[in-house]
Amino acid sequence: MTDVHHRTATVNGLEIFYREAGPAEAPVVLLLHGFPTSSRMFRRLMAALADRYHVIAPDHLGFGHSAMPTVGEFTYTFDALTVLTEGLLDHLGVDRYAMYVQDYGAPIGWRLALRRPATVAAIISQSGNAYDEGFVPEFWSAVWAYAEAPGPQTEPAVRGALEVEAIRWQYLTGVPDPDLVDPDTWVLDHAQVSRPGNAEIQLALLRDYTTNPPLYPAVQDYFRRSQVPLLAIWGAGDEIFGPAGATAFARDLPDAEIHLLHGGHFLLESALDTASGYIRGFLGRTLATSKGTPS
Repeated sequence: MTDVHHRTATVNGLEIFYREAGPAEAPVVLLLHGFPTSSRMFRRLMAALADRYHVIAPDHLGFGHSAMPTVGEFTYTFDALTVLTEGLLDHLGVDRYAMYVQDYGAPIGWRLALRRPATVAAIISQSGNAYDEGFVPEFWSAVWAYAEAPGPQTEPAVRGALEVEAIRWQYLTGVPDPDLVDPDTWVLDHAQVSRPGNAEIQLALLRDYTTNPPLYPAVQDYFRRSQVPLLAIWGAGDEIFGPAGATAFARDLPDAEIHLLHGGHFLLESALDTASGYIRGFLGRTLATSKGTPS
């Protein structure tokens, strides 16, 4: 069994929680979680990778066990979360890494890559969009409407995304065998977003989400210039970021590895073995390790 350490670092005066496992001298894999969860979504993947890689999974500010200043104390934007993530990497002395991005983790990861492109050795995207393709209108129309005109007419629909049934929907939709998904996932996520003041944090980030698609041309230019190794591994049944978001990577990265698996938005909950097999293979082909040739 792999030991996973649960640690906290102070970054810009704020406490950032992170999970860490694997040999200190091994190549680093940075795991960036999405909404509405935390680094807990990587608990089993970390065990599958930490024999050969130094795996780091932070909780974004306002999520999981990281600090949760109010919206009056901190301006929650994807730019701000990126600055904190970059600060954590600097604190840990990490200057080269592969990154795994999912959902909210993607716009944070893309900003990291644009700020310091030489630090990114490889990318794994799992329901992490970098193209306009893939946004499923039935989910996103309410977000766009709220971001464009926040108020009593548009806010109830997005507040609904914080309810336990909506979070359960995220976990189970598109999953061939829903019995594989641990109900603790949506129960714990709901408990986290139900903390006093957290709804306002989530609403702020939903409003700020409109800053992400305008970055896509720069991200795509980064892909074309760098030809960074990329694995897109996606739930074919994801009704938030559809499979078109995965296949779009091939436009700028012809060598991208793209796999659509039977599953949904939180693919690791129901297809861990298949996903981790592709991930280990991809990392083995793109990263050198201190333990010989990865498998």
